[in-house]
Amino acid sequence: MTTTEMPAVNECTVTGCSYNHDGCHAFAITVSGEDGAADCATFIPLARKGGLPRAVAQVGACSRSDCVHNRELECTAPGGVRVAPGEGGHDANCLTYTRG
Repeated sequence: MTTTEMPAVNECTVTGCSYNHDGCHAFAITVSGEDGAADCATFIPLARKGGLPRAVAQVGACSRSDCVHNRELECTAPGGVRVAPGEGGHDANCLTYTRG
């Protein structure tokens, strides 16, 4: 079995996410979405904070196959990704998403 180091979630500014308290505390996030948006599918809008007490979140999966950083549904973004609130009905977006 081989282990691949996935890109880290370097920044998350989505204040309404349960996993975000002084940084993302999810073990890994999933990036999904459609219509040009790369949504953080791990976003959970609850007042209760969750996740691991000490974590460097990473990108566990990415279904945005049109992103230049996507290789076989895995994120290869050099230097990690940034997550922030999106426009319209998108609560959390991967800002590193780049349509290829």
